[in-house]
Amino acid sequence: MIFTRQGIPKIMKIAKSIRPLSSGSLSNLSVDNEGVAILTLNRPPVNSLNLELLQEIDKILDEAAQNKFKALIFTSATPTVFTAGLDLMEMNKPDLKRAALFWSTFQEVWLKIFESSFITAAAITGQAPAGGCIIATSCEYRTMVSGKYKIGLNETTLGVSPPIWIIDALRSTISPRQAEIALTTGKMFTVEEAFELGLIDEVAIDKEDAINKCKQFIKRFDNISPLARSITKKKLRTKTTEWLKANRQADVNDSVKLISRQDFQKKLEIYIQSLKQREQLNSIW
Repeated sequence: MIFTRQGIPKIMKIAKSIRPLSSGSLSNLSVDNEGVAILTLNRPPVNSLNLELLQEIDKILDEAAQNKFKALIFTSATPTVFTAGLDLMEMNKPDLKRAALFWSTFQEVWLKIFESSFITAAAITGQAPAGGCIIATSCEYRTMVSGKYKIGLNETTLGVSPPIWIIDALRSTISPRQAEIALTTGKMFTVEEAFELGLIDEVAIDKEDAINKCKQFIKRFDNISPLARSITKKKLRTKTTEWLKANRQADVNDSVKLISRQDFQKKLEIYIQSLKQREQLNSIW
């Protein structure tokens, strides 16, 4: 069943006047004649977020701001995965200098999405664990394709506690009580569960429908002052970002310290081997 929070099914056609804007090695950016851009993650097989992909996203976010796009929709070129999250290989026997740059770039990307002056939405095409959920919840609106997919923050099941800014972002998306249960148990939600909880806003038939639903959300602001909307958004989100802004280097240090621990590396190696045996790739964050 495809439904919206208003209980009214909506299926619209994607505007045909879409033109490519830029293309990186790991992502693509296009924009339509209404100033709505679509950022498509394209790092097979599961769009795991390595340093290079995060750096591409960071540049695209700057480009979106400089070009004064009306909105930016995140989606995926992979039909069954939005993004599996942060790349495990960035944490496996890491170069500490690269690890620090990796985490600080992730912080920067999250802040730029979360505080963007333009409207943000995520058209989630499939699995969105850990970092995939973090990218999605940093957006203002989320649609997710119906299917046997899950979304959530599963860090504790892997022996990792998410940093406070990620915790606060989830608490600003769903109720604090539900966020506490989800985070402490590492709960991964089905599409239907995520909709009922408010983790996603609409369920879609397919990628095209998911993008269209994001565009319908964006159209709600056609008669709203962009400046007033942007200022209000930042006021609403300031409390969630203030800890990270005050503690960025400490957060980087904690992250590098964690992945450098021998016990963490041992667990990570076992986990990577289990994924290889199942011919899967997942994320720990």
